[in-house]
Amino acid sequence: MLSTLNRYTGHLRFVITVIFLILFAVAAFPQQKRTGQGARHELQDFERFLESHPAIVADLNKDPSLVGDQSYLTQHSDLEQLLKTHPELRRKILELTRSCSLTIPTVFDRVSPAVVFIYATSINPYRAADRIERVVGSGFIIDPSGLILTNSHIAFGRQSITVALGDGTVLPAQLVGADPIFDIAVLRVQPLAGSTLPTAALGDSDRVHVGGEAIAIGNPLGLDQTLTRGTISAINRVLPVTFFSLEEPYIQIDTPINPGNSGGPLINQCGEVIGITTAMLSDAHNIGFAIPINLVKALLPPLVSQGRIVRPWLGFHGQFIDGDLQNIFRAPLVPGFLVEVVEPGSPAEKAGLKGGALEITVAGQEFLLGGDIITSVNGIALTSPEKVLEALRGIKVGANVSLTISREGKGLTVSYDIPERPLLPGDGAGQNASLPLADRSRLRPLKSGRGRL
Repeated sequence: MLSTLNRYTGHLRFVITVIFLILFAVAAFPQQKRTGQGARHELQDFERFLESHPAIVADLNKDPSLVGDQSYLTQHSDLEQLLKTHPELRRKILELTRSCSLTIPTVFDRVSPAVVFIYATSINPYRAADRIERVVGSGFIIDPSGLILTNSHIAFGRQSITVALGDGTVLPAQLVGADPIFDIAVLRVQPLAGSTLPTAALGDSDRVHVGGEAIAIGNPLGLDQTLTRGTISAINRVLPVTFFSLEEPYIQIDTPINPGNSGGPLINQCGEVIGITTAMLSDAHNIGFAIPINLVKALLPPLVSQGRIVRPWLGFHGQFIDGDLQNIFRAPLVPGFLVEVVEPGSPAEKAGLKGGALEITVAGQEFLLGGDIITSVNGIALTSPEKVLEALRGIKVGANVSLTISREGKGLTVSYDIPERPLLPGDGAGQNASLPLADRSRLRPLKSGRGRL
């Protein structure tokens, strides 16, 4: 739902932009003697065209330069005809596209003043030696009042956080909010009296497409204000298995990033932040990942207002299975959500749900069989991964959930109240921050429904 809302917002933004361009063109060319009434008619005609062509709106939102691509226009003759009757509209859209092709030095000059160096320390009282852990990372200022975005594994659980601004000013920072699951944190610094903090503009990650420019500015290995560049390699790389992770994919990049880049901005050629660099595969070359900025923008208000993201806790995790396993093993399996692990102390454990015990691998995919199979949630049959997500989206903290399960061929109903999800050991609450970009869970392409609940 979140990604759908973001796409709709992006499309609406494009519509508003184009409408503005039409009005600009009308005002700028009086020699064409358009009357105000005629301009309103043109505007209404164009609005109706966009409303009846959602596929074209989506295409242009992703790549406005398509208005100058004859091969694309040939496939959409109605758009081609519209642009022929509005030649200034085409020109203005192409000008807008070209204005987002800033040179790399211009992008650096525009964004780097807002990129900060973060130095954090924490103490592990359970270690006999090397109790003090020191972490360096990156971040970027998003508000002149001193709000900074970075990664949770840089800032969460730290006793001391220091931020060095682009001009060398060193300031103490406070943690405003953090979400270890999606690895996002918000810091605050107090600007010096009389100074104004530079900020980075947040872009629209729904408009990112494969092959686009991907520029990173950060502090790799402590080398401050370092720029690297590459391309968007993919946009459908699933986050490590987390709550609702199927809905929030990483942006994959070949831009070189290293420990210390964590929390820094990923930037497009408009000089806008489209993601937060967060991970790389340690045994690969230039395969890195960034958190889409639209996800960050959606989580920012609750992180600032309440310091955390409130999530319901069902207390189990596993994956969706269909009839294929039943056909392979000729076992009494039914389609549904296979419960593989029940978390200790969770409401699911208290309600008596059972996890799996038999590990098998089928076509490279691992299963832990023997646990309950949930066939419906609050009356919604779990017949596909999409149905799993649909059922779980409606579950809120404080509500009661009713699960229909299959256990050893018998049908049962289990219900319990949903508490707020606590911070769990697997959430990565800063434990591996000394190597923040390496040795993290392997990412995999978007595929069948596995997740923690």
